[in-house]
Amino acid sequence: MAKAKLTVIDIARAAGVSKSTVSLVLQGSPLVKGATRTKVVEVMNELGYVYNRGAANLRQSSSKSSIIGIVVNDLTNSFFAELAVGVDMVVQSAGFVQFLANTGESIDRQREVVSSMREHGISGLLLSPARATDPADFKPLVAAGIPVVVVVRSLPGAKVSSVVADNANGVAMAVKHLVSLGHERISFLGGFPDTAVFDERLSGYRAAVDAVGFRLDPELIVPGPPSRAGGIEAIGRALTIKKAPTAAVCFNDAVAFGACDGLRARRMEPGQDFAVVGFDDVIEAKSAVPALTTISVDPQAMGRRAAQLLLKQISAGRADAENVVTSVRLVIRESCGAKGALPERELTSSAPLSS
Repeated sequence: MAKAKLTVIDIARAAGVSKSTVSLVLQGSPLVKGATRTKVVEVMNELGYVYNRGAANLRQSSSKSSIIGIVVNDLTNSFFAELAVGVDMVVQSAGFVQFLANTGESIDRQREVVSSMREHGISGLLLSPARATDPADFKPLVAAGIPVVVVVRSLPGAKVSSVVADNANGVAMAVKHLVSLGHERISFLGGFPDTAVFDERLSGYRAAVDAVGFRLDPELIVPGPPSRAGGIEAIGRALTIKKAPTAAVCFNDAVAFGACDGLRARRMEPGQDFAVVGFDDVIEAKSAVPALTTISVDPQAMGRRAAQLLLKQISAGRADAENVVTSVRLVIRESCGAKGALPERELTSSAPLSS
C-alpha cells in the first residue's frame, strides 16, 4: 500500500518553519533567503517530497490531469520522432496532451525531466530509458500509482510495463538471410553494450551464427554509438580486421546509414562490394540509395501500442506491469545485394528463422 502523501504542513513541521514559508519556497519567492530556504529544500529532499505544480495551479478543479509525459533517449534518431508521432495519434484522440523531453542518454537529465513532469501532475509516463538507468528511480512513481511504460529498451527489475520489439529473432533473421546469400564473415555493428536492447540483439546474432554452424569470432562484434557517426566508425574498425567481414547486421538504421557512408569513403559500394542490413525501418530506409535492407519494427505502431497500454492503465486506476513484445519483419531491399531485391520481399519474426 502506498504511503500517505506528504503535505506542506509535514515539511513545515520537519523544518521548524511555518506553512507559509514552505509555500513561498515552493513558489521560488525572493522573500525567503539564505539558511531558511536551504533548510526547507534539504528537508523536502530527505523526505522525498514532490511538489505537484499542476495540482497547485488547479486547486479548484476536481478533474484528473490530462498530461502524459514522454521521455526518449535520443530524439536526433528519426526512429524516436516516428515513435512520438504514434504516441500522439493515440493520446491526442483520447483528450490528453503530451510533454516530450529528450535526455541525450544523460541519467541526470532524465531524473530532472521526470521530476519536473511529476511536479506538473502527469497522469502517466512513457519512457525510453537512458543508458544505465537505475530501476529504483521509478519506485516513487509506482508507489504513487503513476503508470509507467518503458518502450524500445526494457528495464529489468523496474516492475513497470514495457513494449519492446522481438530483437533477438529480428537479428537472427538478418544473419541467416546474409548466410543464404553466401556470406560467412558477418559483423554485428554498433550499439551500447550496457543496454538491454543491445544484449537482446547480440543474443540473436550469436544464436544465428551458432545455428548455421559458424565459429563465433568476437572480433566481428564491434560496439559503438547507435548513430550515423557511430556507424562510420564501426565499419572502419570492422574493415581493419585481418580477415575482414563481407557483410554486417547493424544495431539500427542510423548505424547502417553510417556504415554505407564509411564504405563509400573507402570506394566500396554498399550492396555490391559489401552487404548491409539495418534495424528499425525508419522512413528514410526505403528511399536511401541503395534502399536499405532492414528489420522493420514500425516505430509509429510501437508508439501507438505503448500509448494504448498506458491509457489502459490510467483508465483502470492501477499500474500492474504488463510486457508486450511486438513482431518484426525482415524487409529485403538493395543494400544486402540480394538478387531481385526489388520489389521488396519480407519475412516476419513469427516465421521459421530460415531464408
